Parts: sequence; structure tokens; C-alpha cells
Amino acid sequence: MSVSRTSAARRRPPYAVRAGSCVAVIVLLAACGDTAVTDTASRATPASSASSTGTAGAQAGDGRGGRKPSAGSQADGPPGRFAEPAPRAPGLRPALIPGLGLRTRGRMPVDARQALVVTGDSYDSSLSTAVLYTRDNPAQGWRAVTSRWPAHNGLNGWTDEHREGDLRTPTGVYGLTAAGGRFAAPNTVFPYEQDPAYTVSGEGFNGEPLEGSFDYVVAIDYNRTPGVSPLDGERPLGQERGGGIWLHVDHGGPTQGCVSLPVEHMKELLRLLDPRKNPVVVMGDAEWLER
Repeated sequence: MSVSRTSAARRRPPYAVRAGSCVAVIVLLAACGDTAVTDTASRATPASSASSTGTAGAQAGDGRGGRKPSAGSQADGPPGRFAEPAPRAPGLRPALIPGLGLRTRGRMPVDARQALVVTGDSYDSSLSTAVLYTRDNPAQGWRAVTSRWPAHNGLNGWTDEHREGDLRTPTGVYGLTAAGGRFAAPNTVFPYEQDPAYTVSGEGFNGEPLEGSFDYVVAIDYNRTPGVSPLDGERPLGQERGGGIWLHVDHGGPTQGCVSLPVEHMKELLRLLDPRKNPVVVMGDAEWLER
């Protein structure tokens, strides 16, 4: 369900040529826990009663409020004295990704074991940060595997219902299933295609050159067919819903709707992404993510 939020004034992009919802035109595509639990159950019953009731496990003091051994074999004190039960090991819940509320966590696929969390400064801001989390041990939960990276998003911030040309980045949880770039892939097991079509020119919103922005890209599965080339222009939701939303190399300014990371972090991301872990991107302004 779309959440209505006040929109910022739209600014006209200074690009020489505009294409889709990404930063510019490329050849062949417009794209751009909790606290420890100690069992404080009732003290053990007198040792003299141990032989008449309870299971063998309880008589051994199994940490669940069970009884201690009988008086004849009691090792914790003189016969007939009450003995303290041994405390249980702390019970810890699996770690959650910080900053994500119940609703946002509920949007994540249950089999996702990698999540790039992009957190926008505010609804109308083009500044954000990104952290990659992994869940290799379900009992332990999520853990960060990168530092917090600086990032840019759309010029006008974020939107809960992206539209072509709104210069905002769509909030949501989306799959990451394909990558590409002008350069050869770094050491990665993630599906990647090298193609000279990943070329861009012109200037960004701050007058910064866009050249090199598509040297490495990862397609965000917003309004696209998962698994196909990032260059594929099909938009299942329709052209009016925008598309070509990528993770790509940062050029020093806002994007038309993509998320951009410094080149060294894009390369690190590609080295870490593993399709066997069903990676996703969880992105939006901080207020949206916390819901």
C-alpha cells in the first residue's frame, strides 16, 4: 500500500540527455538480543524427597528447576540442606539488522541470507549510507560484513510509489540477481557481463562528470525481470513506473533514481555478493525503514 508523504519541489536535471530513471543515458539502454535469561525457578526440594518423585534428569539437576541428587550422593552441602540449582546458559535471540522495523523485516524473503541496507538521511535527501549484512548461521542471525559506506540516491530523495521522471529512489526490498559493467568483473561468483554498452557521458546535477559511473553496476529488481541483463529494457509494471534502477559507481552527486557507491565499494560489493544466498537490497529513508 502506498504511503502518502509530502513531495519536495522537483528540479530540472541539467543532463545534456536524460534517459530513464538512472543518472544518464547509456548506449543501448535508458537506465541508468535479548538480555541473558537465568532460570530463577523455585529452589530444589529437600533431598529426602528426590527418591520419591521426579525423573532421573530432574534428580540430576538439569537446569530446568529439577531436583538435586539424593542426600546420600549430594555433593553441594551437608545432607538435608537445600541446594541452589545451577543457572541456565544465557538464552540469546538471533541478531536483527539494526534500523529495520517489523514491517520492513517482514518484506524480506525468508531465504535471503545477504542484505544490502541503504539508509537515506531523510525522505527528501539525496544522501544515504549502505551496509552489507549476512546471515550464515540462523541461530546467530544477521551480522555486518562491511563498514558503513557513503552513498547517493535520487535528487529529490525517496518515494513509496516511483514514477518515471520523479527523480526519487523507490523504497522497498528488491532482489539482486544480475550485474555488469564496462570493465571485467572483479573476483566474484555473482552473474556479471562485461559490455562496452555500459557507457555514460555528460554532467550530473552538480556539474560533475558522469563518465565511469557504469563501470560496475548491479541491477536492482525494481520493475524488471529478475536475472536478465541490467541492459534489458523491459518494464513489467509499465513505462510510467520507471525503471533502470541500479547500484552503480558514484560520480559525486545525486542520481536520477539509482543508488551510487564509491568505486572501491562497488568492487567490494561484487566480490561479496553470492547468488546462493539470495541477496536483496533493503532501501529507503530512515523513517520508512524503521516501520
